[in-house]
Order: sequence, then C-alpha cells, then structure tokens
Amino acid sequence: MSDVKREDFLIENEPYYRPVGDEVERYEAAYAVRMPVMLKGPTGCGKSRFVEYMAWKLGKPLITVACNEDMTASDLVGRFLLDINGTRWQDGPLTIAARMGAICYLDEVVEARQDTTVVIHPLTDHRRELPLEKKGELVKAHPDFQIVISYNPGYQSMMKDLKQSTKQRFGAMSFDYPDTEVEVEIIAHEAGVEKATAEKLVQVAQRSRNLKGHGLDEGMSTRLLIYAGQLIAKGIPANAACKMALVEPITDDPDMRDTLEAAVNTFFG
Repeated sequence: MSDVKREDFLIENEPYYRPVGDEVERYEAAYAVRMPVMLKGPTGCGKSRFVEYMAWKLGKPLITVACNEDMTASDLVGRFLLDINGTRWQDGPLTIAARMGAICYLDEVVEARQDTTVVIHPLTDHRRELPLEKKGELVKAHPDFQIVISYNPGYQSMMKDLKQSTKQRFGAMSFDYPDTEVEVEIIAHEAGVEKATAEKLVQVAQRSRNLKGHGLDEGMSTRLLIYAGQLIAKGIPANAACKMALVEPITDDPDMRDTLEAAVNTFFG
C-alpha cells in the first residue's frame, strides 16, 4: 500500500449534517472505545452523510465501500494481480483501512453475500485482526481503525438479512427521516430553496410515507426531496421537478403514480 496515502481519505471540508438527537455524542463515545457501529434506517435518510460528518469531526480518514451482491471477500481484503513484473498483492479497502487506521464504512452491507461479510468478524471483537489467508499474513488493525456498517431494515428478508453472529458484534443506532421542522431546514439548506417550498416538499413526502406497505416499498426519502428542490432552484416548474425526482423513481405502477402526482398537485397546484 505504498501508493496509498492517509491524506487521500481525509475529508477536508465539513459535510453539512443536522443532528436530530444525541447521535453525535453517542458515536463519539463508540469511537472512543473503537466499538463497531451499525446504522439502521431507510434509504436516503442521512446515514452516509452522518458517517462522513463524524469522520471529518474526528479527523479520521474514511474509506467507503458500496456493497453489492457480486462483491466477494477478495474485493474487501485484496487479491494477487498479474502485471508486467509478475504477481503482486493488492490490498482491498478493508485491509487498507485496517492498516491505515481509517473508518471503514460498508454501506448497505446486507447486499453483500453472507460468506463475504464473515471476513469482518475478526476485526469486530477483541482480536481486531484481519487474516489474509491467500497471502499468509495476519494484519493487526491500527489503533484508530473502526468499522461501520449500514443497512435498511425495511428490506430485510430471509435471503437478505445479517446473521445474528454478525449483528451482535456491533453497537447499533437507528436513523429515520427527520421531524418535519428539521427536514424542512435540511432541504432548504441543501437544495437552496425557500422555506415555503421545502415545507411543501416535506408534506408531499409525508403523504408517500403513509403509503409504505400499501403500494409502496418505501416513501420518498430526504435525498429525493433535496433532488426535487435542486431542480426547482434551477428553474424547473415544481410539478415537473417533483415528477422527475419524487414520483418516477419510487414506483412503476400507473395507479400509484397518479396517487403521488395528485399529492404533488395538492401542494404545488
């Protein structure tokens, strides 16, 4: 990892994050004892931004891995590669983080295969080590290393859930969409729209969230509201912006689209 520099993974500028409770203090305490942390909550509610903010606040490098069903253990820990000089080992992001003392964030970890997530177990208990079996090396985690995972409990199933043997290695924090006043503040800040517009966007989202389990898998996320606000700020008519950023992404059902567009028309005319 000679070509990998710690400063490459430091977050220079403060990410915007609006605390909604005591989550910052709880995370700081967890980091102080290097407790592995699990963030649970619906998509687009601020989990990834929170991790970025905490990495910046603590002054620690952050390595993020977007998990997917094709991800293998080698994608996380590393593999041998062939080049012009022969065979060489290349560390994966988890190994780099463990060596460097970074926060390693595995986003939507349930998307990865269960046999892949098992490789994190030795890093999440008193051992704090990572066996590189193919290389015959045992990596002792840097004192600053911490592992953070996130997932959306709303998408749990028998096929996509974390094993108890994995869950019970983490302290957990639950996230949800913010209260109305806070969400309005976030959207106005992030999208650059007037408070009145942000309030209407939140009201549309709340209508959709009431439909979760009644035709929708998920309601409109804070992230999507920010997208809609950004389009409005760029001069796109509100109805068109909402259709593009709020309605079309979350459903393909014509009747549900009509229902959501009616909610948009209720607030934006």
